[in-house]
Amino acid sequence: MLKSHTRIKIPAGFWAGIHKLGIAPHDVARKAQLPLTIINDPAVTTDQYFAIWQAYSDLIDDTAEGIIKLTTVFETAHYPPAVLATYHARDYRDALKRMARYKQLCPPESLRITEEGEDCTIELDWLYTEQSGPSMLVGITLAFLLELGRRGTGKPLMARSVEFSHSMGDIQALEAYFGCHIRIGENCNRLTLHRGDLDLPFVSYNEELLEILTPVLDKSLDEQQRSRSITEIVKWIMKRSLPGGHPDIKNVASELGMSGRTLQRRLTDEGTSFKHLLTQVRHKLAREYLADPSFDIKEVAFMIGYEDQNSFYRAFRIWEGDTPTNWRTEHLGTNSIN
Repeated sequence: MLKSHTRIKIPAGFWAGIHKLGIAPHDVARKAQLPLTIINDPAVTTDQYFAIWQAYSDLIDDTAEGIIKLTTVFETAHYPPAVLATYHARDYRDALKRMARYKQLCPPESLRITEEGEDCTIELDWLYTEQSGPSMLVGITLAFLLELGRRGTGKPLMARSVEFSHSMGDIQALEAYFGCHIRIGENCNRLTLHRGDLDLPFVSYNEELLEILTPVLDKSLDEQQRSRSITEIVKWIMKRSLPGGHPDIKNVASELGMSGRTLQRRLTDEGTSFKHLLTQVRHKLAREYLADPSFDIKEVAFMIGYEDQNSFYRAFRIWEGDTPTNWRTEHLGTNSIN
């Protein structure tokens, strides 16, 4: 985990929101086994952040109820500046793009937006941490994206589908809120919207406010990115994008809000290149996965972005001077799985 990203701001609206629901902030702090001073702390660690969300979840009867109640009770007046910039965007698409961009100012959540056909999918991932956030945080993050569209457009928008990796409590209540079928036990947390809804203008659009907020937020984001190693960020994005795919510099740069040329220049300044980092990440992951006998060789090849086993074998020979099978046998013993 990058040290510059271990502090997370909790908006004041969170504490005001749970108080409205009849939950005392100090009860959340106690349940999370954190000092009461955490309530007024401007920033917390990732572990503390997750503990606070888990405590809120434990104090409310049902995860689904907790998601819906807090999402709808959170007042617009309590939105932090980064969220205000999404609420006052021109349209739903502009709002979502701003949300994905400015989320980087307040990790650990990360959003990936894809538009294809009639769908707009938003996948939730985690920045700079191997941990997955509590189910409550996952549910609220995706619910808020729909709530943002509803409040901004003034229309009762519905999702196309929602997927969660873990149990979310009363599914029927969540399906009523999202207005669609919800699948549990998936390998990702994903909200799929009607792509046509993204063109809907926001009644809350405020050009003057955006002209003030946008430069300030962009400057903060730029300063934050410059203060940390771009190499480590790129490696993290690569690691996340590799399974079944081949991350290219354009896509990674886009996720960082810069051009491919700018990213390559930043990497050159740090004495490396995109190609070198990709090889480095694949090699490291290959060793990690091969050391786990539950993965067969084909799976390992797929998980580090090779479409066929032969390409993986060739690359691994260059890295280790041996085949993946022999390397595994040597490191795990003769009982390893081929």
